[in-house]
Amino acid sequence: MPRPVFFSFHFANDFWRTQQVRNINALEGQALCSANDWEEVKRKGDASIEKWVQDQMSGKSCVVVLVGADTASRPWVLYEISKGWNDKKGVLGIRANGLKDVNGQTSTAGINPLSKVSFSGTTRTLADVALLKTPSGADSKAVYASIADNIEGWIEEAIRIRNSN
Repeated sequence: MPRPVFFSFHFANDFWRTQQVRNINALEGQALCSANDWEEVKRKGDASIEKWVQDQMSGKSCVVVLVGADTASRPWVLYEISKGWNDKKGVLGIRANGLKDVNGQTSTAGINPLSKVSFSGTTRTLADVALLKTPSGADSKAVYASIADNIEGWIEEAIRIRNSN
């Protein structure tokens, strides 16, 4: 049975890439908002976004962060990573920049967003503990195949790491 996961990503840049990963049969992710739905949630303010994240994360075992060129600069992605970890969910970063977007383009690898989430009272970040995986492959199809072949194991490893910390 697929693991229920929460997807965290930069909406404007990586929605198309996220759709590809979401369609891997090993996952049971939340339904992704359309651009109009996300704008409606955002228009209602921060409390509405926090409630949406809480509702979407409920019952999920892992936060899968699809890392593109600008993911680490997105405040709500950082919030989702922190909330997932603090709610005892596995946290897994997967570099998605090698997947093509809606225009058939790949992007550059961005900063690891896990390095932007720190543990209170320490200099350590979540990057010191949680996983950031870089799929193998020379083109988008190979990167997709690498993700499809490995994501279940990566998720299980992320959950084990969280359960031991």
